[in-house]
Amino acid sequence: MTTHSPAATATVRRTTASAATPLRRFLALDAVVTGGNGLIYLLASGPVGRLLDVNAGFLQGIGVFLTVYGLYVAYLATRPEPPVGGTTFVIDANYLWAVASVASLLFGWLDPNTIGTLWIPAQAVVVAAFAVLQQVGLRKMKAARNG
Repeated sequence: MTTHSPAATATVRRTTASAATPLRRFLALDAVVTGGNGLIYLLASGPVGRLLDVNAGFLQGIGVFLTVYGLYVAYLATRPEPPVGGTTFVIDANYLWAVASVASLLFGWLDPNTIGTLWIPAQAVVVAAFAVLQQVGLRKMKAARNG
């Protein structure tokens, strides 16, 4: 029979919470960038649409999604140990967003001007980088939890 003292349990929690710090920071940064983009697309869809040559209504829809998604990512970032399931969802969604962004250009789903053609893959790289950093952070947190 194995027993764990309250002090040992508290030490494990502190270690896991400490290991979760990079993940929480990457989630928080993702939330700020994603939520900020969402609000810009939502509130300035006309000017941004003209700048990128992308339909303003499409940008408004994307803006709503990104704003809500950014709030969810921010919520995860506030947890001492972000839930594995929710974090995995964010990582997968970020990878999917990056691939879909590039695919939208390659398959002609969007037909932006030069600025838009540069912006779309640039933001895809940023989102993919968030996914990679979050994945590394999640692995470290899980490793600390498993001892």
